[in-house]
Amino acid sequence: MSHAPPGDQASVTVTLAVALDEAFEIFTKEIDRWWRRGPRYRMARGDRGFIRIEPGVGGRVFESYDANDGEKVIEVGRTKVWDPPHRLLFEWRAANFGPGEKTEVEVKFQGSASGTRVTVVHRGWSAIRPDHPARHGATGADFSRMIGLWWGEQMSSLRVFAEAARTAR
Repeated sequence: MSHAPPGDQASVTVTLAVALDEAFEIFTKEIDRWWRRGPRYRMARGDRGFIRIEPGVGGRVFESYDANDGEKVIEVGRTKVWDPPHRLLFEWRAANFGPGEKTEVEVKFQGSASGTRVTVVHRGWSAIRPDHPARHGATGADFSRMIGLWWGEQMSSLRVFAEAARTAR
């Protein structure tokens, strides 16, 4: 088992009350419906625009929105592993990352007695300089906690959305 340097990664797990296949579909195809809105989570302001994960290896992870000067498409990364309904791995680039700066997000889906456990691991932060604006002044364990809380908020939204989808059936 490899040990990441302090501050390199954050891991969050949530249980969705839906079957494995449905959990993968909700995470990928429905991402725009559960991904939080607002300046902490999206480039677009308000309800403008959408987030997508294109299916398959090489698919884009991107946000598209209408700006005053036309449509903007911000590519966050590309999918490196597309293994429905078990695993998804994609590159992650913050809007203020420079050329060659990237991290990766791995999402694992495991069936459980109460539905599906979804674990997100966002890693590769040790390659991003300590004074990078994406760190908001945090380093080491403080930074890992900050990223973990951010993903925790996202996964709470995913859980609430999946619960609403299940009860709507």
